[in-house]
Amino acid sequence: MDESGGSGQPRSGTDEADERRTGQPRPGDPATTTARPPSDQQPHDAGPQAEPGGATGPARPGPADDQAGEERTPAPPTGTSHHPAPAPADPPTDSHATEQPPTTRRTEAHRSEAHTTPPPGGKQGRKGPAPKRPKEPGGGLLMGRPFGVPVYVAPSWFLVAALITWVFGGQLDRVLPELGMARYLVSLFFAVAFYASVLVHELAHTVAALRFKLPVRRIQLQFFGGVSEIEKETETPGREFVLAFVGPLLSLVLGGLFYLALQTVEPGTVPGVLLGGLMISNLIVAAFNLLPGLPLDGGRMLRAVVWKITGKPMSGTIAAAWVGRALAISVLIGLPLLTHSGGLGTDAQDIGGMDTVMDALLAAILAAIIWTGAGNSLRVARLREHLPELRARALTRRAVPVETHTPLSEALRRANEAGARALVVVDADGDPLSLVREAAIVGVPEHRRPWVAVSGLAQDLTDGMRVSAELAGEDLLEVLRATPATEYLVVEDSGEIYGVLSAADVEKAFVKAMARPS
Repeated sequence: MDESGGSGQPRSGTDEADERRTGQPRPGDPATTTARPPSDQQPHDAGPQAEPGGATGPARPGPADDQAGEERTPAPPTGTSHHPAPAPADPPTDSHATEQPPTTRRTEAHRSEAHTTPPPGGKQGRKGPAPKRPKEPGGGLLMGRPFGVPVYVAPSWFLVAALITWVFGGQLDRVLPELGMARYLVSLFFAVAFYASVLVHELAHTVAALRFKLPVRRIQLQFFGGVSEIEKETETPGREFVLAFVGPLLSLVLGGLFYLALQTVEPGTVPGVLLGGLMISNLIVAAFNLLPGLPLDGGRMLRAVVWKITGKPMSGTIAAAWVGRALAISVLIGLPLLTHSGGLGTDAQDIGGMDTVMDALLAAILAAIIWTGAGNSLRVARLREHLPELRARALTRRAVPVETHTPLSEALRRANEAGARALVVVDADGDPLSLVREAAIVGVPEHRRPWVAVSGLAQDLTDGMRVSAELAGEDLLEVLRATPATEYLVVEDSGEIYGVLSAADVEKAFVKAMARPS
């Protein structure tokens, strides 16, 4: 807690004389028995001792602590290792996106469920409430849980389903005019079948991820296709390549199966038109996703190849992302030109002004998706590069243990004397019970502190608020995300108290790390 008016050390209104002491702990003072990190491992933000005569008023905490009791945890990367993540959350989510033209896109985010196990050894003190079951990720209408992974249909899917129904219905009117208005029912069936194919594409990625022990948060079907949110990055370039390739491979297999089925029906019939449309759609999805640029599956395959050659995943990400940006420009310019020149099999004389506008709009949308996904992949890769710099041991504030009925002024005096910036409430056996909230201390006027017990300003410890001193990087952020709080008790593997970790300190270190160039 930063209560010194800028010095970085808590003070009470009665500790000015005590600061002239040698700083040696008093005999029997619990402030000296446990919660002090070793002298060779000082917390990175432990401020200097307050000088005699220094300001005694409490300093305002950081933005995370402006209101007493408010819980804030720095958002972990809701993004992930491959393509843009849906927002974190989630997690920091580089994600693994399979773009499905013109109505199909896939993104994979890597955010993992985290939990904190009570430290081995030592007593745990008073237990908090039972841990809550993690909330469902949500994202639309839950359709099922194949392989234990929830599948959601986003509201935007109904918009694209209506669009496909209208466009495909117009084509059926030219091919099968005898259907009349029933053509729209056939078109709706095609839209549902097409997105079922997209779901198979996503399930291929999901099964491969589960095979590699990578958790999958959810699958979501949305306007531009599907999103498989894989919460961890692959450990090797070979697995990265396989994980990316299985999606387009399944789309190719589906295209082949629809082709075989097409041979068994009469051409010019409803089954023939549906099977032909599904065959062509799956082949287009596979071909488009094999293009070698992030965030497409082909971009992830290129990333894996460069990673294998250079031994550096960041080099692979940079190469695949820049190819993805070049691909976005090519789509923006080339798709309308191909359509207008008849290069896609359409007679140029049959192309009207509205068709030209629609082609340009579709090209712009696809180019924007690819460009944005490539940029997000670079940002997420850079984030992952800096995450290991966040270490719980380096960010922990030195703390002093105080008993439940200790007056706040006395607790602050002990903390100031020990050079600590946090208070841990312990029982008679020295087992931690709760953490004194920094924001709560700020709200107590200095003249009232001798009559306010620390227990009234503390938050009870739960298992999720116990953090191992060995945690670092994404693992640390995931633990903090699992149990949002303003302060956490940091413990050694033996169960010994190491100190207190402030969510505000983690957030500041996170921002500082991201500001440094790669």
